Amino acid sequence: MHSRLISSHPRLSDLFWRDTLVDAAVFRQWLIGVGRRSAHGRIAHLLCELLVRLRAVDLVEDQAYNLPVTRAELGDALGLTPVHVNRVLQELRAENLIILHGGFLKVLDWDGLRRAGEFNPAYL
Repeated sequence: MHSRLISSHPRLSDLFWRDTLVDAAVFRQWLIGVGRRSAHGRIAHLLCELLVRLRAVDLVEDQAYNLPVTRAELGDALGLTPVHVNRVLQELRAENLIILHGGFLKVLDWDGLRRAGEFNPAYL
């Protein structure tokens, strides 16, 4: 069935391959992040990636988006404790890079946040 579908719609094969390549690139970035970036850099990188990905599906308004996750969930995703996540988020606020309130994140300084997370969106 799959081969018939691909045969009758050759662009589907290209789309599936592109999706696979993007997934692999995202996976590589996550490995680099956990292995090489500081906690500050990991969180900044994640916030940048979320902004770019959510913007692509029109879920960003004025550099802001919903971030309905707990500190514990962020910590689990990034290999950090909730206390450390909270500390880094406070640092990012103090550096005037973000505002985070009630599950809503606004990026105040895109270039600064991008530098903090060593973020280059080309892999997306």
